[in-house]
Amino acid sequence: MRTGLSRSTIYQYIKDGVFPKPVPLGPRAVGWLESDVSEWIAARVKIARAGGRPST
Repeated sequence: MRTGLSRSTIYQYIKDGVFPKPVPLGPRAVGWLESDVSEWIAARVKIARAGGRPST
């Protein structure tokens, strides 16, 4: 996984509205668009480099 986050953390972030929603791939499988995850990571890096703290 590109984020290094645990599954439970990712789903908590989705619930909190701070991580992209998954795309259903099958009855019991989901995935994320690489572009959505890349944008999320870039936004977190931008905040961190500005000296801020990313919201969770």
